[in-house]
Amino acid sequence: MNMSEFVLIFRRDYNTKESQPSEQEMQTYLKHWQDWFLSLAAQDLLVRPVQRWDSQGVVVTREKRHADGPYHKGNQSMGGLIIIKAEDYNHAREIAQGCPVLELGGTVEIRMAI
Repeated sequence: MNMSEFVLIFRRDYNTKESQPSEQEMQTYLKHWQDWFLSLAAQDLLVRPVQRWDSQGVVVTREKRHADGPYHKGNQSMGGLIIIKAEDYNHAREIAQGCPVLELGGTVEIRMAI
């Protein structure tokens, strides 16, 4: 089976108070992340473990404008990324469907290395 590398980029609203999980929800959420990572590692699909990023950042545009904060769209910012192995985009989508960031209204961007 020929596998390619894919980056999964996790985004969600990390700043709006109303969108943050409670302490109890956070414990459950963190457990789901741990279980998901262990599952990927056990299947030999995890190329590089999670890489977390700070909550700061800057977005630069062609017009040399910038916005403080690492925002992709609206108030979603990148919280982390991993690199996985998958057969194709469909397989990568299946893997991403299990990502805990989706539980809190986040998104997963998938890109294949070329």
